[in-house]
Amino acid sequence: MATTKNATIRYQTLDRCFRNPGRRYDIEDLLEECNKQLIDFEPMSDGIKKRQLYQDIKFMESSQGWSILLDRKKEGRITYYKYEDVNFSINNQPINQLEAEQLKSAMIILQRFKGLPQFKWINEILPKIDQAFSLTEDTGDIISFDNNEFLKGLEFIDPLFKAILYKKVIKIVYQSFKNPKQVEIVFSPYHLKEYNNRWFLFGKDSSYDNIINIALDRIVAIEESSFQFEKCEINFEDYFFDVLGVSYNPNQPVEKIIIRVSKALWPYIETKPLHGSQKVKDRQEDYVDISLDLILNYELETLLLSFGEKIKVLEPQSLVEKLKERIYKLKDNYQCT
Repeated sequence: MATTKNATIRYQTLDRCFRNPGRRYDIEDLLEECNKQLIDFEPMSDGIKKRQLYQDIKFMESSQGWSILLDRKKEGRITYYKYEDVNFSINNQPINQLEAEQLKSAMIILQRFKGLPQFKWINEILPKIDQAFSLTEDTGDIISFDNNEFLKGLEFIDPLFKAILYKKVIKIVYQSFKNPKQVEIVFSPYHLKEYNNRWFLFGKDSSYDNIINIALDRIVAIEESSFQFEKCEINFEDYFFDVLGVSYNPNQPVEKIIIRVSKALWPYIETKPLHGSQKVKDRQEDYVDISLDLILNYELETLLLSFGEKIKVLEPQSLVEKLKERIYKLKDNYQCT
């Protein structure tokens, strides 16, 4: 269980105990209640010890927590704990310092998405959060993301997301780069995927048996349709595991790709692997050989070519020949006259 969830469960449990007028709790009772809730949430949890419980109470009493006021009533060797004010609850208090810092960090990140159509709700919610909790500070430009707010088609993300969520068939007016004529597609949408700062919609075209993808920047218009939604059982995390990008041929096999990476480039490839299947096969003074298990596609070719002379594909031969062909065409573009 994540530490933050664990702590939240403990604080909420202690809060309920401290404000329960019908029962008295000593430290053993509090420990039992906290561990019961932790194990109910996560059966494999080992619970906590008294030392952690005392630290939790100390935190709740601190200004970094909720500044709670506890009445400690001692009877013999036993001390009972409850709030001095039975109407008090940490859930009725302003956020504490730790929560404020976490919320500020989240707001800084969210602000980078302002202006993008699919995140238009951020424009409305951020001022409300800021006003409610008085969080505004001059944060400056602390973090940036690689996005293109001028990319065509972003306005369709919100309605497409809802169509996927509510399993609605849509009619898409589509303008391919290769076809000058617009076409209408009756589409059951399943999944949105971003790749290389472009968005793609995966789903079932009623005219085809297999799943296809549609680039959002080529969509002209969409509207809801009354056609029956075609169900999808695909786990898209698994669906994309053996492929880079969005070009996917389910009839193509996964192939083992061997790549020789120069010494100069290797630290970058090591710290940012090309794919989750990346493994080191051989390590020499001047190079490192790695293997990838992937379906060959255009995006993979483009990625490999982007490293220029710093890598060399050794296997499979079909990929070597394809890259040679593209390199020869590139070379022709720069022939001296």
